Amino acid sequence: MQRWVGIAVLSALSVMAHANEPLPGDIVRDLNGLQSQLAEQPSDEADSDVLNRITRHARSQAERLAGGNRADQWASALYHQLAASALVRQGDHVAAADELASARQRPSVPSSQILRWLRDEASLRRAGNQSTEAITLYEQWLTQSKGNPHYDESAWRLVRLLAEEERWDDAAKWLTPLLQKGGLTDTQQTLTTLVLRNAEQNEQALGWLVGDLNAQSEPDAWRQAAGLAQQAGQAGVAAGVWEMAWQLGKFTTVEDRLTLIRLHLAGGTPARAGEHLEVAIQEGVLARDEETLRLLAGAWQQARHVDKALSAWRALAENTQQAEDWRQYGQLAYRWGQDDQAEGALIKAANLGDDQAEQWLANFEE
Repeated sequence: MQRWVGIAVLSALSVMAHANEPLPGDIVRDLNGLQSQLAEQPSDEADSDVLNRITRHARSQAERLAGGNRADQWASALYHQLAASALVRQGDHVAAADELASARQRPSVPSSQILRWLRDEASLRRAGNQSTEAITLYEQWLTQSKGNPHYDESAWRLVRLLAEEERWDDAAKWLTPLLQKGGLTDTQQTLTTLVLRNAEQNEQALGWLVGDLNAQSEPDAWRQAAGLAQQAGQAGVAAGVWEMAWQLGKFTTVEDRLTLIRLHLAGGTPARAGEHLEVAIQEGVLARDEETLRLLAGAWQQARHVDKALSAWRALAENTQQAEDWRQYGQLAYRWGQDDQAEGALIKAANLGDDQAEQWLANFEE
């Protein structure tokens, strides 16, 4: 960050020294001489004495010329910029930002240069941990710089700063037009999810996440989309997203399969949950134990698949030998008109001491 800002602040000086108000030759030579001294300093081991000397001289010149004519004002601004560049090389981002703020205030500075310095100052405030000031400056720059090639880059920096300050609604406002352009990096996707979730815009987050998913998307992207769908109350969408990820091989663990099953149960596709359970049992991925059989019985019952549901309930009751399971199996069979199964199950429940089963058996007395 430090090196990038230094290069950005230095880049325009030699050109701008000749580009606005005509400057006396001695001023031009002095400015270019200082810049050459600064450019000659090694990137990683700059001489602090040289940098301090450049900063002092540039500041002195900037102050001396500040009250002069338009050419002097322009020269003063350029000296402020040079001082900022030297201060960046010393790691003093806040002081460098102050120099650019002073440069922007000189009356002869053209608006195009003011905008460049405004953006540089915002970057320096950000590097100097002055988040509030950086946010204000980025907002000013973005408001005046639509179409600028650096617009998107600066907008993303602003969104991140606002997120760091937990100003979620403001972050979402600047984020929305960026999402319309697509092509987000992994880092930007993570930031987007964070902002939209905290701004309670789950449906919008879900829309761009789902729309951006494809066979090349990372598993985390599929997980985020399913999670957002759940938070938005769209359990069916969550199940669909997880199902697609499963089919693409994005999810492979037993826990992933159980999550898929539970999402189908919550999302209104219980038959699909039952199918996944049966395959998992047949493959030996899930044990034919009480937990699995209870899930299977619930899935087929919710799907109202009579034969499969009653078969699963019978298997569960045989596994647990609990009176309550036999009774629920019998009650379900009775409601679905399977009297023989119902009576047999209720007798077993009654024999295990279930009083309610005794009462239900009265329905079979002639």
